[in-house]
Amino acid sequence: MPGSLLPRSRESMHADETAQFRSPYQPNAGDDVTLRLRIGREDTPDVRLIMDGREDVPMKRVGEDSHFAYYEAQTGRLSDVPLSYHFRADYADGTLFYNKLGVCDVVNTDYDFRILPGFYVPEWAQGAVIYQIFVDRFCNGDPANDVQTGEYAYIGGQVSHADTWDALPGRFDVRRFYGGDLQGVRKKLDYLQDLGVEVIYLNPIFVSPSNHKYDAQDYDHIDPHLAVIPFDEGDVLPEGSYDNHEATRYINRTTRKENLEASDAYFAELVREIHARGMKIILDGVFNHCGSFNRYMDAEFLYSDRPEYEPGAFITGSSPYHSYFSFEEDSYWPCNRAYNGWWGHRTLPKLNYEASPELEEEMLRIGRKWVSEPYCADGWRLDVAADLGHSDEYNHTFWRKFRANVREAAPQTLILAEHYGDPASHLSGGEWDTVMNYDAFMDPVTYFLTGLDKHSDSYDGGRLGNGDWFFRNITHHMSRMSGPSLLAAMNEISNHDHSRFMTRTNHTVGRLSSRGSEAAERGINKAVFRLGVVMQMTWPGAPTVYYGDEAGLVGWTDPDNRRTYPWGREDLEMIEFHHYIIGIHKRTQCLRTGSLVLLTAQPGMISYGRFDANSYAVVVVNVSETQQKLYVPVWRVGAPENDPEAICRVMLTGISGYNVGRVPYETRDGYIVADMLPTSCAVFTGTFEDRPTE
Repeated sequence: MPGSLLPRSRESMHADETAQFRSPYQPNAGDDVTLRLRIGREDTPDVRLIMDGREDVPMKRVGEDSHFAYYEAQTGRLSDVPLSYHFRADYADGTLFYNKLGVCDVVNTDYDFRILPGFYVPEWAQGAVIYQIFVDRFCNGDPANDVQTGEYAYIGGQVSHADTWDALPGRFDVRRFYGGDLQGVRKKLDYLQDLGVEVIYLNPIFVSPSNHKYDAQDYDHIDPHLAVIPFDEGDVLPEGSYDNHEATRYINRTTRKENLEASDAYFAELVREIHARGMKIILDGVFNHCGSFNRYMDAEFLYSDRPEYEPGAFITGSSPYHSYFSFEEDSYWPCNRAYNGWWGHRTLPKLNYEASPELEEEMLRIGRKWVSEPYCADGWRLDVAADLGHSDEYNHTFWRKFRANVREAAPQTLILAEHYGDPASHLSGGEWDTVMNYDAFMDPVTYFLTGLDKHSDSYDGGRLGNGDWFFRNITHHMSRMSGPSLLAAMNEISNHDHSRFMTRTNHTVGRLSSRGSEAAERGINKAVFRLGVVMQMTWPGAPTVYYGDEAGLVGWTDPDNRRTYPWGREDLEMIEFHHYIIGIHKRTQCLRTGSLVLLTAQPGMISYGRFDANSYAVVVVNVSETQQKLYVPVWRVGAPENDPEAICRVMLTGISGYNVGRVPYETRDGYIVADMLPTSCAVFTGTFEDRPTE
């Protein structure tokens, strides 16, 4: 009968899509894949592999260790079609199934494991430590390239340069600049490398009039304001003027070929240095829309006097770029303002791919260009990737072409998409590698630790500390990704689009417009923040630190989340904490690519484990404001039943701070006793001494 089997049998069973339960881990068509299921050592069920919901293959017991027995079966030679599977174990007193939901009495094949022949996620990205930089706010390495006050006009006013680096963002901040640049990134490479960063992700750096640069002016070149301006000539706008045809300083800086080529060369030099340090770099690609300043459109007449450029679609109906955009009325030229803007924004013209094979080929060329010599970027983060085009059908078609083009140019390129909602249709093997992990990390972690949504716009006390809800929610969303996609998913607690996690720890609903800057720091809880960072560094995926989080930055959602890095005012203890927990992540291989086991959940408290063939780790999180004791079943990650030193606590955080160092914990009957102070967490690690016997 359902539920009649012993709990130990249920808790022993495990399989997933990591390398220890699937070989080869990322197979191709023609491969014969070995699949493995773990059960309790004393159990002797009839174990079956069920493929595509119907093919029933007996599994053979191939080995055991002190806790578990291991069963294997082969798929046979794969075709090029995805294969789904789950496991069935028939015991004398009942049947258990196993799929992405874990142990089930009744199987739901919607949650079956999947093999995607030929789908490859670069191994360097799986479990990698990423650092996200919003370039204008990170470090000003060369004031000579700074945007000058009055240099040009943008969205109703002249641009300005902040009076001081420490000035706080205003409510409308898009046309104010602080001067952060690629020289600043280069200047801080020692800092990033010492912190433990393996991959640098840059928000957009192509020519653009805004400080965020999600409105590209020229996809072919790095913005000289972020690089170098060897020929700096012309004038800023006269006071009170919004006519950018008069902005000769800006026109010279952003359209003169010598400045653009020098900036591209500087970027290539920076990438070479990043690679020489053993680090990678990911660029931000905004291919759904461009900006009204874009040379394809030229709504500001920046290129009209430059004979080396073709006329923009705003200027003439005979522009070679006319088909790149959708115009509601084709008779309004010159200055045809009747074009389709993304979400109605005239400053963000929507690119009209379906009507323009030329546009499609142009964007595929751009995708290839920046991952090829001499630039050699290692990945693309794709902005609002599911919005590109005017139909789902074309969206999928474009990303399949994009992947094929980019991978042909650079086979190890990571293709990572910004996406909200179920990503499964785009992660089926031919489009994206993975996603910014909102649904299967940022959202559930934020609710569990703070009760807030990721914008600080709403509060749900029923989710705060609700371990059962957290496990159910995150398991469902993780199931929508394959194993390789999950291990490379960008696990953030903060970024440029949402409130800083440090601010979310104050449990306060608000934004800059309603609460003001000072309230973003009022009532923050560094102990809760540390819980978030520990979960980020121990959960499956690529932990991604948003610049300044490690230094204690606060901020409401955009634009307040884009405060400058507080050089000279850093929270040095928090930086040191990041240094240690990143080190634990990098040294403990199972935290990078190992299996996940959800261990226990009770009000205000959870524990979970990671393990691979050589190591194991257990994390205990107490978000409640009371001391709690938890008996943690570390045997489920393979720790010995009774051993005084089999597992060691390597980090403990709490209200007063944190400490590191190896503290042995005794296992009794496969459990440890975690006596957790309020708002605390602990990380335990160990290594295997006995290997499965074949």
